[in-house]
Amino acid sequence: MPEEVLFKSESRQTRAEIASYLRAVADKLDAGEPITLKAGDQSVTMEPPASPTFEVKAEREGPAGQPGELSIEFELEWDEDGGDGGAGGGLEIE
Repeated sequence: MPEEVLFKSESRQTRAEIASYLRAVADKLDAGEPITLKAGDQSVTMEPPASPTFEVKAEREGPAGQPGELSIEFELEWDEDGGDGGAGGGLEIE
């Protein structure tokens, strides 16, 4: 399925700045409100349903046994037609 990027922002931030962004998203999710992303002249508003699919992924990219790039990715997914996505569960973040 082809992918259409509606918004993208990538910049180096402090851990505290990143935490602030994540708190803002968490507050919107808690309140059941739309989430608006803005950067420069880009802007998109998304309205996650009550139970979207939540994907958390930790990755290491690069040759085995050599330094690479590490990442933690958080993703919310849902169908545009109103479906709430698939089942999941069992995630713990410590």
